[in-house]
This record gives sequence, C-alpha cells and structure tokens, in this order.
Amino acid sequence: MRIDPLSTIQNVYGTQPKRKTAAVSKTGYGRDAVEISSLGKSFNIAKQAVKNADDIRLEKTAPLKEQIKAGTYDVSGESFADKLMEKLGL
Repeated sequence: MRIDPLSTIQNVYGTQPKRKTAAVSKTGYGRDAVEISSLGKSFNIAKQAVKNADDIRLEKTAPLKEQIKAGTYDVSGESFADKLMEKLGL
C-alpha cells in the first residue's frame, strides 16, 4: 500500500488551512525630495560655461594660420627642443 504525501490529499479534498493575508496600510510619509548643495550648483554653472566656451582661441591661432599660409612661420628646432625639455622637467 502506498501513502501519498499529506499535502496532496489536502489539495484533493480542499482541507488545507486558509492563509490570511495581511492588509497593507498606506502610510503618509510624504514625498522624496532632492536638494542640490551650493557646491553642486556652482559646479553646474562652471560646467555650462565650459560647454558654451569656444574650443579654440581664435585670437591666438589666427595670426599663426596667416603666417603658415604666407610661408613666414618658422620654428627653430633648438627652441622647440628647449621648450619641450623644460615642460618635461629635464
């Protein structure tokens, strides 16, 4: 003789105890809020200023472009090497 598990028999006859569900109550905690600090506001202003700024300073590059077009722009190899070494700290 085979004995089935009790839960199977309870399912067939509907004798399983009924579970009570807990009622969910809504609580009035208010709303979420976000506050941005003054540092964050300053950062946003700086970010917008950088975004709106030109990538190239035309007052610096325009004369050099003209010299290059005219063929009068001359860079000394030694001067370039000296500045490069100075920037590298050597």
